[in-house]
Amino acid sequence: MSIKKPVEHIAKATPPSIARRVRGLSDRAIAWLFVGPSIVLLLAVNIFPLIWTINLSFTNFKANRLRDAEYIGLRNYERILTDADTWQSMQATAHFLFWTIFFQVLIGFALAYLINKKFKGNDLWTTIIVLPMMLSPAVVGNFWTFLYQPQIGLFNYVVQFFTGVEASSFSMIGSVTLAPWAIVIVDTWMWTPFVMLICLAGLRSIPDSIYEAAECDRASKWRQFWTLTVPMVLPFLMLAVLFRGIENFKMFDLVVQLTGGGPGSTTLLTSIDLKREAFEKWRTGYASAYAVILFVTVFGLASIYVKALNKVKER
Repeated sequence: MSIKKPVEHIAKATPPSIARRVRGLSDRAIAWLFVGPSIVLLLAVNIFPLIWTINLSFTNFKANRLRDAEYIGLRNYERILTDADTWQSMQATAHFLFWTIFFQVLIGFALAYLINKKFKGNDLWTTIIVLPMMLSPAVVGNFWTFLYQPQIGLFNYVVQFFTGVEASSFSMIGSVTLAPWAIVIVDTWMWTPFVMLICLAGLRSIPDSIYEAAECDRASKWRQFWTLTVPMVLPFLMLAVLFRGIENFKMFDLVVQLTGGGPGSTTLLTSIDLKREAFEKWRTGYASAYAVILFVTVFGLASIYVKALNKVKER
């Protein structure tokens, strides 16, 4: 009754002309009435900027010189695809993508497999492992920058303890060779818990009856792992790879905090290179073409990957 009375009050307060129009609307029209604002907002926030960026990619537009823009066709795309520096940033991004995903999947699945086994303190250890992904990338970047300091950072002394190499003899974020691995280590530390949670969900979705049937058939633990556990968790693993691949392709803030793209251009990922072109060199048209190329690359690879993921799920 408490809900019915306000509804009746609103119905009586509605002007007759509006009431007649509302009664005449079909279910389809009412659905569009509710969905319409969301679609308009989506167009305004996502679709329009994309179309505008594609339009700018065919010009030599510069945000600090508004009057000098003119259409130059595909020249921006040609310059990007033939630029050695662009391919170097692509290579740095590919290195970062491959190794972060490799270590996150490997360590994340191993942790999920261990935590899935019931033992004392299971929930406590799960909470502790998940803590890094709760932190802001800016906080993580500053935290690890301090850890990587050759003189006072803890990381170098840990390496010295296990390898005997002098702590002050190397710098993780100052070395051309070590800097790429420095950002791989930090990203792996931060986002492995995310992969672990997805894998843990996959492991706990496997019915115990399957393992009981395998034990009745005298299948060894090793055989159960490869013939039951891995195939049934594979869709979850692939989903984790998809999420982390898309996110790491866009990685910006963490790398800026750690290395700023240096030393030199060793850790200059495509996202950092794009930002420099757009907001430091003010080559807005060129940066727009760069963004379109990255968008098409990610969208194309993700589409192919999703098709492969669907085929795995259908098995």
